[in-house]
Amino acid sequence: MKKKEDNMAKQFRLPFNMNMFHIIGLVIAIVIITGSYVLFQNSSPTLFSFLFGIAFVIGGLPFFISILIETKTNAEKESMFLEFSRSLVESVKAGTPISKSIFNIKNKNYGSLTPHIEKLANQISLGIPVKTAFETFARDIGSSTITRSVNIISESEKAGGKIDDILESVVKSVTQVEKLKKERKAAMFTLVVQGYIIFFIFIIIMLVMQFKVLPIASAMGNQMGEVGSTGIGSFGGVMGGTRATPEQMARPFLWLLIAQGFFAGLVIGKLAEGSMKAGLKHSFILLVISFLIQTGANLFFGSPIAAPVV
Repeated sequence: MKKKEDNMAKQFRLPFNMNMFHIIGLVIAIVIITGSYVLFQNSSPTLFSFLFGIAFVIGGLPFFISILIETKTNAEKESMFLEFSRSLVESVKAGTPISKSIFNIKNKNYGSLTPHIEKLANQISLGIPVKTAFETFARDIGSSTITRSVNIISESEKAGGKIDDILESVVKSVTQVEKLKKERKAAMFTLVVQGYIIFFIFIIIMLVMQFKVLPIASAMGNQMGEVGSTGIGSFGGVMGGTRATPEQMARPFLWLLIAQGFFAGLVIGKLAEGSMKAGLKHSFILLVISFLIQTGANLFFGSPIAAPVV
């Protein structure tokens, strides 16, 4: 039961730890949103929406940077684990027990993996069983590849088999996994670019709809309403309903762009890196682009105005 709870907590934990950098970004974002709401919510809703987008960027940027750093660090740890495994194989093949081998190679530079290796060696030197120390090592890193490899190493050490052959098999397995990841990332790069291009085309279509099509449709509806018809751009027409303005009809476009950007980013991350968490950075980029372009267009080009119909 305890192990199940630990797995659930690990599954739902954030990919980074909150720090002062994140808090400052959130505070600045809240201040901007509050100030713009008080000053511009009634006098200039378009400017308020644009400032809200700026606040979203400021508040989300620290988290975006943390995700990038975390992703890069995890990739480096997996790469360095391969080097660590190779060094361990060489030492074990020389006849040194695995516990002594770990302690001997802990002083080498393994980048971001070095503190975890030092902790592993210190635990073993204190008399903690190798299997337990390896489990802690894998849990601290949180990589599925490393966890799978460490489980094989710890179980093999416990069983007392030919640990050098098993370690060599683990190295080959990790090497193959890293090679497949790089090949998939290279193969999916075209799809990632296509995803961004399609999203930009989608934004252009929404802007054309908002500033060109909706005003014409609304004007046609107004003209038909004048002769007693229920036309485009009216709700109820002569039946006593309220006629929709182009501004009201354009409001859902922003939320449509935001929804499209968020889920498109998750799909891009899943295709390119095999992880929804990796797609969060793409979602943030697309959300920022869609929000700033939409609100910026409203601010600089003005809200859509009904065009005259000849």
